[in-house]
Amino acid sequence: MTIVLGTPTVHAVREAMAALREWQDDGAPMQLHPGDVGWNHRFGAAETAAVVRTWSRGGRILAVGMQDTPTLLRMTIAPEAFQDEELARRLVEDCSLPGRGVLPEGAVAVEAPQGLLLHELLTAEGWGVDEPWTPLFRDLTEAVEDPGVRIEPIGPERAQDFADVLRSAFDTQRPTPAYWHALAKAPFHTDARYLAAYDDRGTPAAVVTVWSAGPGRPGLIEPMGVHADHRGRGYGRAITLAGAAALRELGSSSIRVCTPSSNTGAVATYQSAGLVPQPEIGDRIRHP
Repeated sequence: MTIVLGTPTVHAVREAMAALREWQDDGAPMQLHPGDVGWNHRFGAAETAAVVRTWSRGGRILAVGMQDTPTLLRMTIAPEAFQDEELARRLVEDCSLPGRGVLPEGAVAVEAPQGLLLHELLTAEGWGVDEPWTPLFRDLTEAVEDPGVRIEPIGPERAQDFADVLRSAFDTQRPTPAYWHALAKAPFHTDARYLAAYDDRGTPAAVVTVWSAGPGRPGLIEPMGVHADHRGRGYGRAITLAGAAALRELGSSSIRVCTPSSNTGAVATYQSAGLVPQPEIGDRIRHP
């Protein structure tokens, strides 16, 4: 049966996210999570559908990708298809040929979990490896420590706090309160938790969004940020612990995150909250 590349409709994005949920497992390598697609909904449902790609055979989704930027495809594959040669060769073709609508000409990158046949084929085609990232993991079998600061859920009335902290944390003007309202309409929104940590004066110091993939499956941090005025005071650890506790309440088996290895502060913050670094990984890159 032929492998079919598709861009889902707004409604069909739910099918792609359902496949991603099914593929999450504590034993699996770091990979695209339904929360990654959920977080992209801050730009809107139609905009998210436009950047999602699926590869199907016989009506079953075998791979899901998301154009995180115009030149970066983040993707993963059904566990039983990690070594599927037909699928791997089709993915290489679709990522290499701009006319397929997956990646443009020029310098591009693909993020894919370790253990895929795809990596061997990309290497054979001359693709290199980009700067290292550090995945981090914490088992949620045991109760999570108290964060030690005031933690509040972020709803409509705190959407401005959400935006203010993210703008400061990531030094960007893009986040607005509208982000939270768009996320509230995202598929599987009920599997997300938005939390804020406040200082003694009631000023928002840090925020986190965590995403469950369902009971017994790993949850994801996407994103976590500390306001520039509150760095170095333990708020990153506190809000990460709060996110871990929220995921545990949702039934998640573990909590995961991935950050550039060069961001030593972020790695240290996650470690302070009990997340354990895993072997480094890197995106696959093609230079012009």
